[in-house]
Amino acid sequence: MQNNSLNSFQTLKLRVDNQTGLIEGGQFIESPNQDLRPNDELPGLVVVHGISLPPNQFGGEGITQLFTNTLNPKEHPYYQTIQHLTVSAHALIRRDGQIIQYVPFHKRAWHAGLSEYEGRERCNDFSIGIELEGTDSTCYTASQYHALAGLIKALWQAYPSLKDRKVVGHSDIAPGRKTDPGDYFLWSSLNRLTETEA
Repeated sequence: MQNNSLNSFQTLKLRVDNQTGLIEGGQFIESPNQDLRPNDELPGLVVVHGISLPPNQFGGEGITQLFTNTLNPKEHPYYQTIQHLTVSAHALIRRDGQIIQYVPFHKRAWHAGLSEYEGRERCNDFSIGIELEGTDSTCYTASQYHALAGLIKALWQAYPSLKDRKVVGHSDIAPGRKTDPGDYFLWSSLNRLTETEA
């Protein structure tokens, strides 16, 4: 990923309504795989994931189907191994930067699985999960970095509970079990984008 491509256009300007938990004017496809956070807890952590369905393929409907329990096991052999899963993320950022939201941010999405952060288990209880369409061995796109930075900044503004600005990868909260978003994810670029244009 060349830095000049990350400088070629501005970070998305987004707004999150902290009452509805939705991106204003955004695309929302509700996942049934959600529930209330325990004790009305507010989010304090953002977790970045990487996903592609089928594996190493981009642009299809597999991710949305997975998060809405509509995955057809006949469409791809891999789907037969994951069709039983009930998982979700709060949002997905496609390769072109399009954002699809599945769970309101104040609710609990089922994205982290067995996880721990700073000595606290069950990261789903207190985190927001954002999936990037990609793989551990593929560079993410400039559009995705700009969309991710814009979304993170909108979340920081909407939820004072995120004031510490903690953003980690899935691999950070489930080491040895998960590797995403992978070595090709440029944390330095995301940090630069979230620190500018605030």
